[in-house]
Amino acid sequence: MPYSESVIRRAMERLRLSAEEKQAEYEAHLAEAYEKYPRLQQIDRRLRESAAEAVAASFRRGGDPKAAIAALEEENLALQDERQWILDASDYDEDFLDDSPVCAVCGGRGWVGAKMCECLRELCRQEQKKELAGLLAGNERFENFQLRFYPDVYDPALGASPRHMMQLNLGACRRYANNFRKGSGNLLFSGATGLGKTFLSACIARQVADLGYSVTYVSAGKLFSDYERVKFSGADDQELKKYTDCDLLIIDDLGTEMRTQFVVSALYAVVNERLQRQQATIISTNLRPEDLEGRYTPQIASRLLGCYQLLSFVGTDIRPMLR
Repeated sequence: MPYSESVIRRAMERLRLSAEEKQAEYEAHLAEAYEKYPRLQQIDRRLRESAAEAVAASFRRGGDPKAAIAALEEENLALQDERQWILDASDYDEDFLDDSPVCAVCGGRGWVGAKMCECLRELCRQEQKKELAGLLAGNERFENFQLRFYPDVYDPALGASPRHMMQLNLGACRRYANNFRKGSGNLLFSGATGLGKTFLSACIARQVADLGYSVTYVSAGKLFSDYERVKFSGADDQELKKYTDCDLLIIDDLGTEMRTQFVVSALYAVVNERLQRQQATIISTNLRPEDLEGRYTPQIASRLLGCYQLLSFVGTDIRPMLR
């Protein structure tokens, strides 16, 4: 589940701070225990010394190192028993002197070899949800989608009422989000302004992120601005990987950006690369399907209309009714 570098960096920093806090807590508890039970400090010092002596004995030439090591082991066991007896007799909780790492699997490093540990992955999930929360309004839940704002009157051009059409769209979006997997496929939201495209794409973003997948939610203008900045300023193109590597990319308001040859090229690159990788993408646009080819290129239009499930958003602008 490839998260953006910024998300991983923040998650790693949180893991580092957690490890430092746990170590500081352990050292404070140890100092308190030493002050209250000086014999504990003597035992711990002797255990460290005997460990060094055991190593030295194993390399000693002449004599019998096995006998020396056996004697040290016997002494250590007696010291450990005494140490545990002191702690058992104290009023400390069982884990008061627990010096285990913040994660037993990775030792608090966040990685097991080249694989991200679950402890770091969970922090990445949390950081990603914070990032999405900063972009979204906060109420984007499927249960908050108001079908009552769409006319329930049969429209011959649609072959159904706008409310019925939007009910189908709501169901399709909910199923897509609840059953999301890598390579779940692509959605194209098409319709006029104020019909709920952004809201439903945000609902999907929240749900998919809750499932633990990496999600990048971006407006078309911001996406193309980032590509342009990297292209013409020599900025590090690693930051663009969040658009190509995430499990789900959501591009909002395609068609509102200024149309340039660079924008067309960048859009083709993103759409084509994610299709080749079989990575899921959702695009919302105010453009009609038949207008895509004229604004962009036949190659882009054929990919959007041939490889994306089209959901047509219909009705009248509901935003005035929400005020």
